[in-house]
Amino acid sequence: MMFKKIDHIAIAVNNIEKSAKLFEKILNVAASKTEIVKSEKVKTKFFHLSDSKIELIEGTEQNSTVAKFVKKKGEGIHHIAIEVDDIQKEIKRLKKQGFNTIKNTVSKGANGKLISFLFPKDTKGVLIELCQKTN
Repeated sequence: MMFKKIDHIAIAVNNIEKSAKLFEKILNVAASKTEIVKSEKVKTKFFHLSDSKIELIEGTEQNSTVAKFVKKKGEGIHHIAIEVDDIQKEIKRLKKQGFNTIKNTVSKGANGKLISFLFPKDTKGVLIELCQKTN
């Protein structure tokens, strides 16, 4: 089975520290430490909820995809991440079926995972991230 589970749902925010305090109250769980993901120009914090996570993301530069998203659409759900066993194999399979990835290469994301995003135009407007754990 290539798709394992929903790894996380990401929420784009203006201020990750203020947003983390809000979600700590809602979820009654502490957020992880802040991590900078240079390849995506974001800061991240995760809330671990049993078998999945909620990720807060804040753009680190005004020209980052996340900063542009928040400016255009406001804060809110940004993407759904699905964990896969073999990201390269899954991308190849999806491309054969007509789906496109935003970048032609796999990037290193938060928590050292390999990541790739599918174009929302191909997925009914939903940004889907494929992610694979690394050893």
